[in-house]
Amino acid sequence: MELPEFAPGLGARVELTVTDADTAQSLGSGDVPVLATPRLLALAEAATVLTTARQIPGGLTTVGVRVEIEHRAPTPLGRRVAAHATLTKVDGPKLFFDVAVHDGETLVAAVRIERAVVDRRTFIARAFGD
Repeated sequence: MELPEFAPGLGARVELTVTDADTAQSLGSGDVPVLATPRLLALAEAATVLTTARQIPGGLTTVGVRVEIEHRAPTPLGRRVAAHATLTKVDGPKLFFDVAVHDGETLVAAVRIERAVVDRRTFIARAFGD
């Protein structure tokens, strides 16, 4: 598998308006009507995927392998949050990202995500025992 060349500094941004489906109550990660940590993490991961999507060749993909998240502030229903991912380091197939999630000027979460570049077909075959 020939690895694509990703340069640190690449970035992407994704946004979400918090709905009932995104809350801790709805996802079972708590009993409050605010943005759930699992949904926040999914948003952060979406930003990392988008960061490399334009440059990754067909047949390859990235998968999450490690996450560190600090959920600092609650986000109520109706608020719009933005996750901005920045590729900070490349080590062979390993990609390291810092993601900042903001609600306006408020830092909602700081997330570090490690992803690995993998061959899509091989990964799926391994997952299904083929």
